[in-house]
Amino acid sequence: MERYVDAPPPPGSSSRMVALITQRIQIWSDKSAPYVAVRWALWLVLVAGFAARIWLLKGFYIVAYALGIFNLNLLLGFLSPQVDPALEGPSLPSRGNDEFKPFVRRLPEFKFWYSSTKALCLGFLATFFSAFDVPVFWPILLLYWSVLFFLTMKRQIRHMLKYRYLPFSIGKRKYADKGKDPSGLR
Repeated sequence: MERYVDAPPPPGSSSRMVALITQRIQIWSDKSAPYVAVRWALWLVLVAGFAARIWLLKGFYIVAYALGIFNLNLLLGFLSPQVDPALEGPSLPSRGNDEFKPFVRRLPEFKFWYSSTKALCLGFLATFFSAFDVPVFWPILLLYWSVLFFLTMKRQIRHMLKYRYLPFSIGKRKYADKGKDPSGLR
């Protein structure tokens, strides 16, 4: 359903400021969409900044753990097909003579990056409030997250092998001419 607004909010109001900020964020995200490597490099810089802040403050480990769990969930969506072959039958080609059907992700790359970046910024913001500095023994959290990561990835890889799909494209397949030697040594 569409929202109709009779008049724009008055200048200087908080709703106008929020609308302006939201519009600027949308413009920058639209401009950054084609630059995959730059976006992920920016994300790595944000991760390094967040890790440095956690390391220097020697706290907020629960925020880092929550961020890790959220990113693990995003990664699973990124690696999973949009239509689960276990529930709706194999929709991906399983033999060489099957029709080609491209891999469609449950969570597209841009949404993965955007959600992860937003969560990283919120996690960074949470480190400025002492209410989120819950005293925990961080090696236990790290061990638990590592076990969770490896068990989840093991299950995901088994799913990929069982239904024969690869969530990454290496590039366009190249075929040799019939008259040429495939090794190219002729």
